[in-house]
Amino acid sequence: MRKSLVLLLLALLSSFPLYAKQSEVTGLRIWSAPDHVRLVFDANAQITHKIFTLQAPNRLVLDLENTALTKHLPDPTKENKIIRGMRSASRNKRDMRVVFDLNSAVKPKSFLLKPNREYGHRLVIDLYDDKSPASRRNKPVKTAKAVGQRDVVIAVDPGHGGEDPGARGRKGTYEKDVVLAIGRKLVAMINKQKGMRAVLIRDGDYYLGLRKRIAKAREHQADLFVSIHADAFRDPRVRGSSVYTLSRSGASNEAARWLAERENSADLVGGVSLEDKDDMLASVLLDLSQIGTLQASSVAASRVLSQLKGLGKTHKRKVQQAGFVVLKSPDIPSMLVETAFISNPDEERRLRDTGHQKKVAKALMKGIRAYFKFQPPPGSWLAANQASKAPRKHVISSGDTLIAIANRYQISINRLRNANELKGDTIRIGQVLQIPGG
Repeated sequence: MRKSLVLLLLALLSSFPLYAKQSEVTGLRIWSAPDHVRLVFDANAQITHKIFTLQAPNRLVLDLENTALTKHLPDPTKENKIIRGMRSASRNKRDMRVVFDLNSAVKPKSFLLKPNREYGHRLVIDLYDDKSPASRRNKPVKTAKAVGQRDVVIAVDPGHGGEDPGARGRKGTYEKDVVLAIGRKLVAMINKQKGMRAVLIRDGDYYLGLRKRIAKAREHQADLFVSIHADAFRDPRVRGSSVYTLSRSGASNEAARWLAERENSADLVGGVSLEDKDDMLASVLLDLSQIGTLQASSVAASRVLSQLKGLGKTHKRKVQQAGFVVLKSPDIPSMLVETAFISNPDEERRLRDTGHQKKVAKALMKGIRAYFKFQPPPGSWLAANQASKAPRKHVISSGDTLIAIANRYQISINRLRNANELKGDTIRIGQVLQIPGG
């Protein structure tokens, strides 16, 4: 009897439709980047969705399954050139359709993000102009730098941005905002220096992928990449700036990645494509390039850290190594600067101050300038200027290497060895080298 009742109950339940609880879209944020617009839908649960485009006129359709809108969404037409209107309507009493009217055709990309410390569930939609390089998935190729008295190029990269705010201070200061302010000031200072030119990798409040930052630096044929951040730690007493370069293990991992994708890495190593090289030769070429890049990164980072020490206590006395993705370009010397601990109340206050931001930017500029005056790239105005002022003697100081001195005075390392009767590359602090003329 009991079994019959259970079967009868199951049969009755199966005759009624069972619906999962509706998800709710609670907000929309819009971020405009130079090459795309990002839409971020906040929700109280994971959303099942589908997107597709229509033409004549151009539209993007977003179908949200078993989802309702709980708030009036903001106007997405402001501060972007892609969206000109938005409307929504309920479908089947359970689903929601949102239609975006567009000014041009787009290539949409969508993905879901799980909750973090700042936000809950999110649906992210990136709208790329159908004619943009990003939508065609083209890879930037670094071409040979122009020969002659060119400017050295510094890529200034303020970290985080848009949906990724970075660290947050106790007073609500976002890392993404203060590093952008410092980055803009640094670019302005560098561009006032003879023979130097800066490009800002992120110039607004929008998200930019880590490898895309590297790609943009390579598009600009940068001679140095400087990523600017503001650190955070659970102990609010921790303070001070620090400078990082790529670790050896990070370089090895990146080398394996590039070798696996070398058909897409044309002109990666000094204008030499790896595509048609066998495994051994490609590995050797890439290793040589990385060694030179890591050495240059270390010298540049040391100059910058030396200048930051003039602003107060540094968190670490020496340059640190880590596997940060933005430092992994095998052909651009790169450093990551943690300007201060935003989690420290005093340092948060200073990071918010425009005057202190200028001091940080000036210290970074002076360190960068010192590096390029010490080791200017061949073919640059700085190199030509250094050669014309070259002294007849050079006294070895800490950090000097024979190849760096040869580069500084625009002579071959063999001429430098011969002029000083050197059998190898060993030099000592205080040693005086004769610099051959011309």
